[in-house]
Amino acid sequence: MRVFLDANILFSAAWRDEAGAALLWTLAKSGYCQLLSSRLAVEEARPNLASKRPERSEILENLLGTIYIGAEPGAAQLAAAKAHGLPSKDIPILAAAMVQKVDLLVTGDRRDFGHLYGQAIQGVTILPLQDTLERLLDNASGTCNAL
Repeated sequence: MRVFLDANILFSAAWRDEAGAALLWTLAKSGYCQLLSSRLAVEEARPNLASKRPERSEILENLLGTIYIGAEPGAAQLAAAKAHGLPSKDIPILAAAMVQKVDLLVTGDRRDFGHLYGQAIQGVTILPLQDTLERLLDNASGTCNAL
């Protein structure tokens, strides 16, 4: 399963070692998902973490080194994302997830993305972290049961 990480998920995973978002990397290392993001999400996460917990910036860089930073969206994806009532800062995030053809976009931004939680837009289902982890673990359990 291809999972796109919003900036707040990148930030949260680097914030502390025991962060729930860090479980995504554990699942990826076990082969249950592929983690992706965009240049824009990374550019948002880096300065936010550096201003609040600069000692964790190296952790973020290590995490970023293990994910795929995919293609940036074009005009068509930006226009499609704009139609879903997102603030201008979040349109490129949804559009990048669409162009990268991910299965899930995980974001903790309930204020801006909350109205889209659980919806699939051009094949991209938008979920909060907990729902993403549950879906990945359910898939992992199904894979284990099938073996």
